[in-house]
Amino acid sequence: MAEGLRLFLLVALAAAALTTGALALAWWMEPHRRLTRALLKSLGSVPEAEAISPTEGRAAGLDFDTGQIAVLWGGGAHGLVYAFEEIEGAEIIVDGHVLARIRRGEPRRALDVMAPEAGQVVLRLLFADARYPEFELDLWNAVSTAQAGSPAEALRLGRRWLSHIEALLKS
Repeated sequence: MAEGLRLFLLVALAAAALTTGALALAWWMEPHRRLTRALLKSLGSVPEAEAISPTEGRAAGLDFDTGQIAVLWGGGAHGLVYAFEEIEGAEIIVDGHVLARIRRGEPRRALDVMAPEAGQVVLRLLFADARYPEFELDLWNAVSTAQAGSPAEALRLGRRWLSHIEALLKS
């Protein structure tokens, strides 16, 4: 009887260890965490500004110390790192319409419209790169059930990115 109890407890302990290991691995491989680690690896430091879309597997991060911007896709498996001089501009697109834009050599088209019922808010980054001239990142998508936040929060994040890009283009 004691031998059977000992075997049962051993099996229960092994099952608990396997469950704990599986939960830790799932936590480590969560899309948001994976993209955050990929941004850190790409830029070499924690980005001062980041925008992450775990449902799309895309992210962007700015590092002012190194003067670089990283854009990632494919869950962080693929990406490009650009110098600030290669940035041409940025746009905020709400439901397919460009509402705000900053481009090199042009005055800023300000975001003066709030869209509390927006179905999609996209940040488009523009680069001086023939192969990859633009990078789009969903800041809000009503279709995605895993999307956290709101259209208003997405617009605030988009405006913050436009301000960063504007400051970079002026310097």
